[in-house]
Amino acid sequence: MYLYHNIENDLVIDVNQIYHRQYVMQQMKQRFASFGYREIHTSAFEPYDLYVQMNGTVNHNEMMKTIDNTGEVLVLRPDITIPLTQQIATNNKEIVEDLRYFYVLDVFRQAQESKDNRQRTQAGVEYFGNATPEADSEIIALSIELLQDIHFDHVKIELGHAGFFAQLIEQMNLNKHDLNELKQYIQAKNITEIEQLMKRINVAEDLKEIVISLPFLYGDPMKVIQQAKKLPLQKNMLKTLDNMTDIYNNLEANEMAQHIVIDLSLINHMDYYSDMIFQGFIENIGKPIIMGGRYNTLAKQFGAEIPAIGFACDLDVLAESREQSVVSEVPDIDVKLLYDPSLKAEVLQLAKQLRNQKLQVISYSKNSLKEQMPKTTYTVMMEESQLTLTTGTGVKEVFSTTEALKTFLKKERE
Repeated sequence: MYLYHNIENDLVIDVNQIYHRQYVMQQMKQRFASFGYREIHTSAFEPYDLYVQMNGTVNHNEMMKTIDNTGEVLVLRPDITIPLTQQIATNNKEIVEDLRYFYVLDVFRQAQESKDNRQRTQAGVEYFGNATPEADSEIIALSIELLQDIHFDHVKIELGHAGFFAQLIEQMNLNKHDLNELKQYIQAKNITEIEQLMKRINVAEDLKEIVISLPFLYGDPMKVIQQAKKLPLQKNMLKTLDNMTDIYNNLEANEMAQHIVIDLSLINHMDYYSDMIFQGFIENIGKPIIMGGRYNTLAKQFGAEIPAIGFACDLDVLAESREQSVVSEVPDIDVKLLYDPSLKAEVLQLAKQLRNQKLQVISYSKNSLKEQMPKTTYTVMMEESQLTLTTGTGVKEVFSTTEALKTFLKKERE
């Protein structure tokens, strides 16, 4: 987490960076709660075997391992969806009512080629028990509103479907090498390599036509869906397109349509996604800022039948992006109280009362004043007969009682 950096062994604190991080975290928690989500935690240490048995999820080589005093191999939490789903599935073989949870937790991974980014803070939601298009569209709407709360106005959501590609390759019977190549070329929208691969392998011509069309199935949702329906699709793939249409119609009803494009070539590296998948982008960031989707079959690996959907984002990346794009500094402290030492008791009582009004207050005796003072919105000088308030722009107000001062500050905050 990029809260501090070290220069010549002196710890330097970037207060502005910390402020943006705290702001993003606060806005996220408020938005999650507004949709009915409750905060949940998972252990920082998880059994290594939990991830070993699940291929196509977290890269095992990126996990940070340790051994406890019983000899069991543990990993520092590399993912949150998997252990959280295990918790829910262990306690509920099936659920009657919806369960909505959010989290703001650290995850630990280390790419083989890098020593950085071992610890990042991830925020996200998991919604269990509702497998409807309405739930899918609500999750996407939540992700959009979340980014807007942090003042990212140009939000774009790419909407895809894991089932569409899964249904396609199920008919193709590809070996592992060809499948990995195909995924790589589709993700890169490398049309030339896709065409060459299709010529090289033994696949029915109608399937080749669909595969070669995938990179072009991107853009305006209804146009893409109509274009896709002209292809020689099987019934299950057409049903998938109908599901995407339902999701989009719900987003349109929620006045979110302008943020949505459909990408039928979208492939997520987490194999547990079964249905709708999506990724969110903001201006000037060339990689997804939010990723999520529906994973109705994940709980089956823990012996339960529980549909689920969720998304996650890197809180640190969002905070860094906001710091770069939003022209703002750390807000001033509200009130600075200056006083004669003989009035210490009075000023301490006043400071307490102002803090109870949710104001930020610092106080200094005139005898302890320094050249460099914290920046504040108001400076109040307490003298025997009056209180003199000075604004940051130099405007002065004089009050004869503390009650008059408190009333003034309360109105200023309203």
